[in-house]
Amino acid sequence: MDRALAKLKEVFGYDAFRPLQAEIVADALADRDVFALLPTGGGKSLCYQLPALLRPGLTLVVSPLIALMKDQVDALTANGVAATFLNSSLEAGEGRRRLRGLHQGEYKLLYVAPERLLLSGFLEDLKKWNVTLVAVDEAHCISEWGHDFRPEYRRLVELRGVLPGVPVMALTATATGRVRTDIVERLGLRGPREYVASFNRPNLLYRVLPKAGAFDQLAEFLGERKGESGIVYCLSRKSAESLAEKLNRGGVPSRAYHAGLTQEERSRNQEAFLRDEVRVICATIAFGMGINKPNVRFVVHYDLPRNIESYYQETGRAGRDGLPSECLLLYSRGDILKQKRMIDEKPDENERRVAQRQLNEIAAFAESGDCRRRGLLGYFGEVFAERNCGGCDNCIAPPEETDVTIPAQKFLSCVYRVRQASGWSFGLNHIVDVLTGSKSKAILDRGHDQLPTHGIGKDMAADEWKQLAGELIRMGYASRSNDKFSTIELTDDGLEALKSRREVRVRRAPRIEKARVAKSRRKVAEDFAYDEALFEHLRKLRRDLADARDVPAYVVFSDVTLRHLARFYPDSDLAFEATPGVGRKKAVEFGKVFMSAIRDYVRESGRQVFPD
Repeated sequence: MDRALAKLKEVFGYDAFRPLQAEIVADALADRDVFALLPTGGGKSLCYQLPALLRPGLTLVVSPLIALMKDQVDALTANGVAATFLNSSLEAGEGRRRLRGLHQGEYKLLYVAPERLLLSGFLEDLKKWNVTLVAVDEAHCISEWGHDFRPEYRRLVELRGVLPGVPVMALTATATGRVRTDIVERLGLRGPREYVASFNRPNLLYRVLPKAGAFDQLAEFLGERKGESGIVYCLSRKSAESLAEKLNRGGVPSRAYHAGLTQEERSRNQEAFLRDEVRVICATIAFGMGINKPNVRFVVHYDLPRNIESYYQETGRAGRDGLPSECLLLYSRGDILKQKRMIDEKPDENERRVAQRQLNEIAAFAESGDCRRRGLLGYFGEVFAERNCGGCDNCIAPPEETDVTIPAQKFLSCVYRVRQASGWSFGLNHIVDVLTGSKSKAILDRGHDQLPTHGIGKDMAADEWKQLAGELIRMGYASRSNDKFSTIELTDDGLEALKSRREVRVRRAPRIEKARVAKSRRKVAEDFAYDEALFEHLRKLRRDLADARDVPAYVVFSDVTLRHLARFYPDSDLAFEATPGVGRKKAVEFGKVFMSAIRDYVRESGRQVFPD
């Protein structure tokens, strides 16, 4: 492990391992099978990249996405590591050149997709290339119980027959206990050492806002984060497209990303985002898996995600560098109805049942007044012991109990009266229309304008009634049917509450002042002060250097490295190479130009002094 630590500093520029990395690397070097569950940003890639540099032969990395392969290989090459990938994005001549290099033992790491890997000719080649470790990235794709099942992953177990005795490492950022078991069994791992890191991402701030003019809410959010980049997840392709167009018209450089675009369009838009040419990518769930952009400062869910695993994975793309980042979910009961209609269209009954359960879980998370972090970690079986995480809306501004007895009586009475008058139940929109005094054709045709509850709720907006309805359903006073009409009915408890005029109180979060959110966002950053003007100066220099090399800016240096440079003002080769994230190759390649820029800055603007 002394060799491993020396290589860690020499190549990657770090003096110490992150949690569990040392143990995983040691097991890989001892030829043991390993299962590793590390959160996004927890350093999964290094768990197989470092052993690849410390042992003879080739490390084979199975990766599901072309973009991920290029991303990883660019970063490794910048660090002086002989790595390559093979996929359909390569021209024939380039592909043949890389194959020749593999036959000649020129590479230490090879990235391939599972589809390519299992071609008969390719399997024969593997036997000749002295493969000494197989790493299966995004291993949750092998499980039907996971959130991103890919059938082609199921055949990876065939590698055991082709490469007998070669250890296998399975890595993922998100998996329930059931998915973990499935991964171990489906990959045929032999007595694996299993490592499960904490799911907690302390640098992430989690917030949920009731939708009330979603685009205006998003525009306000982005306006407070000028210069920062992030991802906005949408439920549909159409929504991703239209949102990107509106943001561009509003002066926020944005691109769309979804499966309906051509491969060329997706690659172009993703590359623009990775290179900071656009601030925002508006995407469906097709975007993001394995994207190694460490300076994503926010993730916004414009629509409700399908399940908690997806939410955790997608929010995990923010703040991979450990710096403060935000996760905002815009939520409405209307999102539940949209997804329920999509679930009802699934032909398989078991698939519908699982999807409905997952939808109920994410809805309960969004509507909860408890600590978001505790709820997320609890879903994955981890206990969060702290009473207040200090990094979610419910902990920053705890929900307050509100007496809603009168509006609850009005709502429950309206549900009762509508059913009594017609003999059957109606959907939530119809109930709200009656309460707010609508004169729509549907109301007039059924004579519901003559009900005593018609118009008794004009003092509240429709969205407020829908929010209250969700709270009453969650409390068990009303229920929503599971048929395609999704009608509202009183439960026995709701009928009793109506008759007895029982007091009804709900927990509602107060509006969080922007200053309190900003304070929470700065919490981690304040522990590490730096010269912000110099940081921006170095960011521009980094961008110019990256453009000249045709790579994303973070391939040159991460934001964390730039912040250290902007705090300690290194002016010698030794000091520069001591900076976190600066390995030997980068010190040689970039040291002089960065130190020259720092000296020029200090000469003109002076040097700040920061407390130890």
